[in-house]
Amino acid sequence: MTADRQQLIDTITDRVVERLNAAECGCQVAPAEEHHLRAMVENGACRLACGEKARTLPRDLAATIDHTQLKPDADEATIRELCAEAKEFGFASVCVQPTWVALCAELLRGSAVEVCTVIGFPHGANLSDTKAFEARRAVEQGATEVDMVINVGQLKSRNYSYVFHDIEGVVQATGGRACTKVILETTLLTDDEKAAACALAKEACADYVKTSTGFAGGGATVDDVALMRRVVGSTLGVKASGGVRDRETAQAMIDAGANRLGASAGVKIVQGGQGSAGY
Repeated sequence: MTADRQQLIDTITDRVVERLNAAECGCQVAPAEEHHLRAMVENGACRLACGEKARTLPRDLAATIDHTQLKPDADEATIRELCAEAKEFGFASVCVQPTWVALCAELLRGSAVEVCTVIGFPHGANLSDTKAFEARRAVEQGATEVDMVINVGQLKSRNYSYVFHDIEGVVQATGGRACTKVILETTLLTDDEKAAACALAKEACADYVKTSTGFAGGGATVDDVALMRRVVGSTLGVKASGGVRDRETAQAMIDAGANRLGASAGVKIVQGGQGSAGY
């Protein structure tokens, strides 16, 4: 990144934060019923995300869901079941750890289900060339979506050049064959840092910004989602992930600007119950 580009990003970030601080944001909380989920799709949401069996959803809505399993102790039988469910119920993708990408690609070959994986997960402190290699290998093994974790320490050091190239390296490593989502880990960032991260992800041509891994404590908040949406505008997607375990929370995130939801409690949310913590 040139000095001029870094200065431009600094300036844009400062102005964005000033506007955010001066503005007011109100979010109405209401149950996320099926008609609201359907309205999300009709209004442009290309994907919703949840990790458990959303058997109560109509098949056309199921086609917007990322079927997620990122637990470190998930075994092969669990992943096979995940893929079988994805095909049976018509989920959009399965989201798994990199070690399971090849198996998922094999099990899902010939189906409409995509394969998503995570890069630099869950801390994001891997070297940039390691992340790029991981993304490239994931795509070679069949991944069509990658969720990368930003380098939080470098961002907090205001080393924007490093963060930009970290994201850009993953985007380029996919060779245009996979959607790239940038996980900010918002619970560890100030509002200024969240705005800067969004600006950098947009500059690096990522496809989405995402709140959290779900593994660093905290999780998505209405204020974070609203801030992220206002920084990226309509150009990038915004995914609320971490701590979305009931209808009220899901609705609040949607009202704040999220067009994807990451949750391991999809069934509980749809049924109006309360999901358990963690993936």
